[in-house]
Amino acid sequence: MVRRSSTGADRPAGASVMDQDVTYRARPRALLVAIAGLAVTPALTTPAAAHSTKHTAAHVTKGGRTLTVGSGETLELTATTTVSTLTIKEGGVIAAPEGYRLTLTVNGVETGGRLSELTDGHGGLATAVAPGTYRGKVVLDVAVANDVTFSDLSFPIRQALYVDAGGVDEGRSVPSDVRGGTVTDTAARDVTLLSDGESFNGVYVTGGGSYTLTRPKIAFDGNGRCDFIGYGASVVGTGEGTNLVVDGAVIKNEGVVRTAVIADATANVVVKNSTLHCADGSHVPAEYPETGTGDTRYMITVPWMLGLSGNVRTTNLLGASTRASYVNSSITSEKWGALSVDGGSKCTLTAINSHIGNTKGQGYGSYAIGSVTEHFLGCTFDVGDYALIHWGASAHYGDSTKEAVAALNDSLEIGLTKAELRKLPVRPTVIDAGRFMVLWYAAGSVTVDGGTRVRTGRTTFMCKAVAAEVTVDGSEGATLNPGNGVIFQLMDTDRPSSVPVTGKPWKTEMTGTYTEPTGSPAKSSTWVTTSAQATDATASFTDIDLSGDFYNAVRGGGNASLQGQNLVLDFTRSTLKGVISATTTKHRVPTITIAEYREISEVTNTVSPVVNNGVVVTLGSGSTWTVTGTSHLSALTLAADAAVKAPRGRTVTLTVDGAPTAIEAGHSYTGALTLTVA
Repeated sequence: MVRRSSTGADRPAGASVMDQDVTYRARPRALLVAIAGLAVTPALTTPAAAHSTKHTAAHVTKGGRTLTVGSGETLELTATTTVSTLTIKEGGVIAAPEGYRLTLTVNGVETGGRLSELTDGHGGLATAVAPGTYRGKVVLDVAVANDVTFSDLSFPIRQALYVDAGGVDEGRSVPSDVRGGTVTDTAARDVTLLSDGESFNGVYVTGGGSYTLTRPKIAFDGNGRCDFIGYGASVVGTGEGTNLVVDGAVIKNEGVVRTAVIADATANVVVKNSTLHCADGSHVPAEYPETGTGDTRYMITVPWMLGLSGNVRTTNLLGASTRASYVNSSITSEKWGALSVDGGSKCTLTAINSHIGNTKGQGYGSYAIGSVTEHFLGCTFDVGDYALIHWGASAHYGDSTKEAVAALNDSLEIGLTKAELRKLPVRPTVIDAGRFMVLWYAAGSVTVDGGTRVRTGRTTFMCKAVAAEVTVDGSEGATLNPGNGVIFQLMDTDRPSSVPVTGKPWKTEMTGTYTEPTGSPAKSSTWVTTSAQATDATASFTDIDLSGDFYNAVRGGGNASLQGQNLVLDFTRSTLKGVISATTTKHRVPTITIAEYREISEVTNTVSPVVNNGVVVTLGSGSTWTVTGTSHLSALTLAADAAVKAPRGRTVTLTVDGAPTAIEAGHSYTGALTLTVA
């Protein structure tokens, strides 16, 4: 039985690509020397000199195993070629025919690949072989193009291994970059993939292919170009029906958007027993706007309006209903983010017994957008800023119990064997975040249960005037420990907006400024503060002891199109020591630009009477609130066995619309409520 590659070459099914000579392709082996500027596609001719229309014969010498391309000359190769020395003079071009892509490897390392400028009129996507002299086992690999469309751009992806439903497609692969190990149509074992060029991919699995990578070692040093399509990523699994398993991998990349793992377009990607780390690149393209862009075709730095910096995230989950699962693995980024979901819809991200972190003091553990579901069981977070940036999702943090892991294994087709399931220890989730556990910019839920322990440098839950929903069950030991003593902060958004631009490839630039509003908010005539509304932020706590404050600082009255928003809190069999109140907030600086990006979300609170920022509190059965300072509410309900107390040696009093009122169990109060401790 044989498999026919896209080039027409036959090989035995299951044979190792490493068993093939690098010149295996059944294509003409002649060299085509072209006049400069002729027979060269725009995607491959990035040096300006290659566009010359001067009609002089190309000066190309091929002596023995030496190949030289002179300045102003273009050499088009129609077949993979191996030499011992390659010299490309400044202004010289070496390329492949239309429909093919050229990759240079030297001693098994992809090298020399240089991206064109973002503003070249083609999206800056093309790579050319940089001028210089290359010595060793020099392979110029001519492979069938794998051009992938994203929006209105076409990304010329080149990869060491291309896999589809038929197995490894040799015609689209670059086997000279595959070092050691064994490669078959269904699996690759113990291979090493190295690159110090730009935007070269490692393993690309698509078209419903099923593939397993066991113990690969991948190290890419150099920029990628787009992590919304995986251009320059180490591993990509994409397409409906595609199943990719990565087991025991060590992937360490350094470069702008040189991502480790991409899951896209309904694929199912499973990474287990692996170590993934991506470090920032040192050279962001000079033509890239200083403030960055939110245009996803070009975005290569984290939006600074998130209060972050950095230019590479380690993973990205994209497309519709795509799944990515990380088991017993370490996923870290230098800054920006470790696990990202971006540009998709209804995806599922899962991490079990994994370490998730940032190594340089800034960044997030996960990013969630597009109605994604995220599961974190038995994970350890050590993140610079946020465990989660929430743009509309459902996220759960809990223990990796046998039952919970087995349920996800079945429902998400993670594929863990019975033996693997038995070996996974039961662990709680532990979160250490430099600033906040969760930062909300869109409505969505977060559940914390089991023995999850949360420690944050600042506020636990930071919500920017959206319908956040928090559920915390402390019955099995879950705890919250905010570094600044604030458990929940509801406030207006302070995120500057992107600004539309014209005359540039990207559609927006992040040049917006946040300016602190002044004066008192106008009271809305329509907003109801004394009962829960559909757009409110809500939090419920069960069987937990809490120490910290809850603040609502939303101005309302038409500010930011909001008439108002309430903070709705429910406590069951729980104790709280702290303040619950409407407040006004103030930033440390009156305006925030990119220069002050770390001031995003950094506010102080002053307790103030409710205006449009209702605070609705229910003390359910078995709950006690020890009031530690003045608190302004709009509604308070006490169960028959609930209590409101003051710290020892002090007393708490309640006024309702200015009238002193006794606090009694089993009663409800609405209006302008003020609790004072004396």
